[in-house]
Amino acid sequence: MRSRRDDIRMTTFGQFGLGTALLATVALSSCGQTTGSRAVSGTAIGAAGGAAIGAIGGNAALGAAAGAGAGLLGGLIYDQNQKSKERAYNQGYQDAQRQ
Repeated sequence: MRSRRDDIRMTTFGQFGLGTALLATVALSSCGQTTGSRAVSGTAIGAAGGAAIGAIGGNAALGAAAGAGAGLLGGLIYDQNQKSKERAYNQGYQDAQRQ
């Protein structure tokens, strides 16, 4: 039987885990220069965050799996955004060189 003290400990640990996961996500969000490395780092960050959030809800494995999928998708979207910005920069640079 869980006591009120156990509930408070779990809530505090859950908040710490969530805060740590969010901090790690922000700190590592720009990892990678290639599509593969951005996808891998996004997956790893998503899995860690999902596991932390899943642990609060009682199922860390399910949270990690959902987080990994979301992180992979996020990493690929971020990669496409970065490539688009790089193409636009290169196009502008080439246009300026022609003038």
